Amino acid sequence: MEETVAPEMLNNQRDLATSNAKAYLLKNSTKSNMNLYDHLARVLNKVLDERPENVVDMFEDLSKDIKRSQFSKKMDTLRDEPESSAAFDLAEIQKVLLSKGGAEGSEGQEVELVETPLPNVMELAFYFEQAGVGLSREETYCIYLALKQLVDSQPLQKCRFWGKILGTQGNYIVAEVEYREGEEEEEEGGEDDIDEAEKDYGKDDDEDKERQEDLDPLPKSSYKSPPVVPKEDNHTGVNKFIYFVCSEPGKPWIKLPQLTPAHIVAARDIKKFFTGHLDTPIVSCPPFPGNEAAYLRAQIARISAGTHISPLGFYQFGEEEGEEEEEEAVRDSFEENPDFEGTPISELVDTSTWVHHVQHILPQGRCVWVNLAQKKEDDFEEGEEEEEKEEEPDEPEPEVGPPLLTPVSEDAEINNTPPWTGKLSSNLIPQHAVAVMKSNLWPGAHAFATGKKFENIYLGWGHKYSAENYSPPAPALLQQEYLSGPEITEVDDPSVEEEQALKAALEEQKAAVEEMEDMEEEEEEEDD
Repeated sequence: MEETVAPEMLNNQRDLATSNAKAYLLKNSTKSNMNLYDHLARVLNKVLDERPENVVDMFEDLSKDIKRSQFSKKMDTLRDEPESSAAFDLAEIQKVLLSKGGAEGSEGQEVELVETPLPNVMELAFYFEQAGVGLSREETYCIYLALKQLVDSQPLQKCRFWGKILGTQGNYIVAEVEYREGEEEEEEGGEDDIDEAEKDYGKDDDEDKERQEDLDPLPKSSYKSPPVVPKEDNHTGVNKFIYFVCSEPGKPWIKLPQLTPAHIVAARDIKKFFTGHLDTPIVSCPPFPGNEAAYLRAQIARISAGTHISPLGFYQFGEEEGEEEEEEAVRDSFEENPDFEGTPISELVDTSTWVHHVQHILPQGRCVWVNLAQKKEDDFEEGEEEEEKEEEPDEPEPEVGPPLLTPVSEDAEINNTPPWTGKLSSNLIPQHAVAVMKSNLWPGAHAFATGKKFENIYLGWGHKYSAENYSPPAPALLQQEYLSGPEITEVDDPSVEEEQALKAALEEQKAAVEEMEDMEEEEEEEDD
């Protein structure tokens, strides 16, 4: 016979199961500190209060709304936690670029559009996009607006988007500009001011040293430091153009310093990644004389000298009266050829149809070689001339580089790799294609040409190609110490007993010598 269960026992089991289920639903979450029982109660109360249609289809949305309303933001007792991110801050900065500023009339705007040196960046980006080179359209347009902001704030005669150099923590957007005549700002802290400051600094210390030398003269060093190579003037050589950089479109443009030959020479011996901060010190071997701003300026000059090319015949040298043929090799200026009608696209793929239109940088760090020995002789005083004439140094051999408008085909190869690679943007429709030149020496440098239009751009890390991995040069060997000997070796002072013994030995030696002399004299007298 089946056993019958009492109704009271069934009720107790049901109550226990209900209590366990309710306790489970009342268990708080470790993430949101909420429980399912209270959450379902709130959702059901909202459903009964609002009674929406098709509630089963929107039950999940109601649950999310209830959870969102219960969320309490963590607030500090002193100040609120800011709700901002890097993307939000950048959007706030770029909002100024996208806003239309100034309430000028239509006539004034038309004159500004005609006279502005602002380049058509979007048109150039269209041609580079066909070759697979360039940035996104959104970023390109923001750079276009940033260049307009630079042109409006500076009295510029020429402005060009040079390119973008990548960094580990930030990037550099580079603009190549040229001021109008008489509008260029002078560099703060010139060399004359530095010289005067150095003369005044430590003047009292020098007087004290002279007084001390009169009493106890010190040996003077015969070492003469090598002469410093002077930097090139503005609008010449590596300082022909001025460069502004900014990390993101909309942020302020920062002017890079002028370039010195020491920066060029040191930049050729090192390879450093950019950080995106101009004031970062360059720690390298050999040491670099400056911070990241100077290193960036040096790399820009090197890339421009090696990769800025133009179609053959687009530029020509100006006809100057009384110019000799020997001066053609040192020409540093040219002008646009008005008779240039363009080069066929099929011929622009060949490197012989492209030329360099930026001066070559010599090993000295300048575009025009300067004779340091001659300059040093001019600086001698009259009293020093006679001493220096005895040892006249050999005349240094002038450094010569390829002149302007030299064909690209004459560039040196890199480990059996051609320095340039030319191609068409499309082989299917060559009638509407553009010719693209890619630099293998500086990866990231490109140039395009179609008809009478051409342009250069650089998008990369700012490093030159090297077949082998870069390894910094080893430090210089330590100098040998001076050989020690009895002439320079210090000895302890003798004691009193040692001095007396030495004195007695010297007296005995002297007496023996005198006795020998007396004996020799007696023998001579006997012989006589």
